[in-house]
Amino acid sequence: MAELTVLHNTRCSTSRHALDAVAEAGVDAKVVQYLKTPLDRVQLLDLIAKLEDPPADLVRKDAFFTEQGLSAADVTTAEQVADLLVQHPRLMQRPVLVRGDRAIIGRPKDRVAAFLAEG
Repeated sequence: MAELTVLHNTRCSTSRHALDAVAEAGVDAKVVQYLKTPLDRVQLLDLIAKLEDPPADLVRKDAFFTEQGLSAADVTTAEQVADLLVQHPRLMQRPVLVRGDRAIIGRPKDRVAAFLAEG
């Protein structure tokens, strides 16, 4: 089985749920706390290329996003998303699961089990 990496935020219940699902599935995973060890631009572009979702989905559109004066138009391309997340790692959606050349955002929660089952 290909190595699994989980980009995790300890303060996020959905992210913690993903780790629980990984443990229940008996899958070994490398856990990266991306707020403590942020991804650089190259790593982010690589991640975005693996995502099944549009690049904009990797960005949390929360109050902090709005406070930065950002809009959907600011996160339409992979390059825009990578640049923003280098500057503000806290805006990265979580959890993100990566295996081989595929990655998913673990929202909604049921996506995690399906991704793990695909092995």
